[in-house]
Parts: sequence; C-alpha cells; structure tokens
Amino acid sequence: MGRATASSARRSRRGSAAASSPAGGSRRRRGKAEGGPPGEPGPRAQPPGAFDLGAQSGRWAAFQERHRLSCEEAARLLLDAYEYRGLVKHTGGCHCGAVRFEVWASADLHVFNCNCSICTKKQNRHFIVPASRFKLLKGADNLTTYTFNTHRAQHTFCKTCGVQSFYTPRSNPDGYGIAPHCLDDGTVQTIVTEDINGKEWEKAVKEHKTIRDMSKP
Repeated sequence: MGRATASSARRSRRGSAAASSPAGGSRRRRGKAEGGPPGEPGPRAQPPGAFDLGAQSGRWAAFQERHRLSCEEAARLLLDAYEYRGLVKHTGGCHCGAVRFEVWASADLHVFNCNCSICTKKQNRHFIVPASRFKLLKGADNLTTYTFNTHRAQHTFCKTCGVQSFYTPRSNPDGYGIAPHCLDDGTVQTIVTEDINGKEWEKAVKEHKTIRDMSKP
C-alpha cells in the first residue's frame, strides 16, 4: 500500500513538472478548449500538484461524478487496473471464520513446500505475495504470533481454531506467505509445488534465483 502511495506521489511530481513547462501548459489549454464528449461536464480545476489530464479531464471528471468517487478512490482504481493485470482476487481465512482476508495473485499458483522443522510439523505450504496485494478483512484481534530462532518469520494463526491461513516468511519479510488450502473455492486454476530445503535454509535461499523477489510488486 505504501508503494502505491509512493507511485502516486512520483506521478504527481511528474505531472507538476509537466504543468510548469510550456508543453504542459499548451496541453492544458487545449484540453479546456476541447472539453469532454458532448453532454459531459467540463474539466474540474486541477488541485496543486495534480497530474495533467489534458483532453481527458472532462472524461475523468464525469467518471468521478458518475461513480461518486473521490480523487483518491479514482486513482486507486486506475492503479489497481494496471498493477493487478493478469491477477485474480482470492478470498480465504481460518477454519472458524474469525480471520478473513483477500489477496490478489495469479489463478495459477506457485507454492513452496518447505521441510524445515516448523513447516514440516504444520505442513506450511504457501505462495508469496507483496504486502500491497494482501488485505486482512477481519480478525486482527483474533491473531497471535509465534516466532523462534532468528524471529524474522512471523507465524500468525487464529486464537480460536489454531489455523495459520497466512504468515510473514523469513525469505520475504515485506510480504506474505498464503496457504492455498485456506482459499475459498473457485478462483484457483492450477497449483505447481516446489520443494525448498528449509533444513539448510541459508543455502537454499541463496541458491534460489527468484524467491527473495516474490514480495516485490
């Protein structure tokens, strides 16, 4: 989520620079003259630092009004449309239903099967996503966390039923490991499982070419 905010800020700075340039000013004047499609309201005045929409200002204003969206909500829809292309929204949770979440990921999941001591005991098969693609819908107050050894992995589980539906993996502390068997039916097409030698964790992660990048958007 923080990355999406940073991305919006970078776009705002680029838009501000374009607005201050002669070319940016020319585009803005042309957009005002042309406006949007017939019958749609004219463009709203852009707040300071907003990106220049040019001839699309009218369409943007009409879209916001038609769907009653704030600037932030409209921008979030635009960002999601680009950042989540090719992904589907999965939902899931623990056994008793106290913990529920949604996660954007491929319909074809790449799942890790680790043989370290704790993953073996709790059968912790999981796929990894960036934190920006995960949202806890309910149950934050019903989660508890277990850590050991380096204490980097955060093994979260429901206080009521004991199910771990997601956790924070040591390999990707800025992301989440999601248990595919805790997802609701209907959104997963295929699952490919890769064994990870967690008994030699440092060696296995060092030799793996992509695992550390799986929490990057």
